[in-house]
Amino acid sequence: MCSSDLTASRAVARPCAFRAHVFEWWRRMAKKKKEEEGVITRNRKALHNYFVDERFETGMVLLGTEVKSLREHKVQLTDAYARFERGELWLLSAHINPYSHGTHTNHAPERPRKLLMHKRELRRLEHKAAQPGVTLVPLKLYFKGSHVKCEIGLCRGKKQFDKRATIAKREAARDIARAHAHVHKQRGSWGD
Repeated sequence: MCSSDLTASRAVARPCAFRAHVFEWWRRMAKKKKEEEGVITRNRKALHNYFVDERFETGMVLLGTEVKSLREHKVQLTDAYARFERGELWLLSAHINPYSHGTHTNHAPERPRKLLMHKRELRRLEHKAAQPGVTLVPLKLYFKGSHVKCEIGLCRGKKQFDKRATIAKREAARDIARAHAHVHKQRGSWGD
C-alpha cells in the first residue's frame, strides 16, 4: 500500500470520526439540558412540619408577570397550601412578588392559582385528601422546559416528638460522617 493510499483512507475516515464526535457532544448536551430542571424554590418548612405520603406533579395557570417574577426566584411557599373547590385544585397563600419591571397590569401577590392535572388524577387525589388529618402542601416549584410545575405533597402533620426524632437522626448521621471524615483524615487516605 503506498503512502498516497494511506492518506486517502485517513482523509475518508477522519470526517466520519469527527461527525461521530460532534454527534456525541450534541447528544450529551441535550441529555444535560433535559436533566436540568430549574428549581425555583423548595418548601423546606413543609418537610419539617409534615410526613409526605405521596408526591404529585401539577402544572400551573400563571400570568406573564408571574412567570417573569419566578425566573427571578421571587416566590415564597412557606404558608401555602392546596385545596379543592368545585372539583378544581387551587394553590392558595403562595406569595409571588410583583414583577420589578411590571406596569399597572402587574399581578396580585397572593392571588389563588389554579393547578392543572388530569381529571382521573384529580378525582383520585380529591378522594385521598378528603381523609381526616391529610392536607395538600406545595413542596417545590420548578421549570420543566418553558413550563412552571408545582410538586404537591399529600401530607400528614408531625407531632412535636416526631420533629425531635427527625432532628436527632439528622444530628446522629452528621456526627457519624464527621467522625468518619476525621478518621480518614488522620490516616491520610480516603479510598478504603
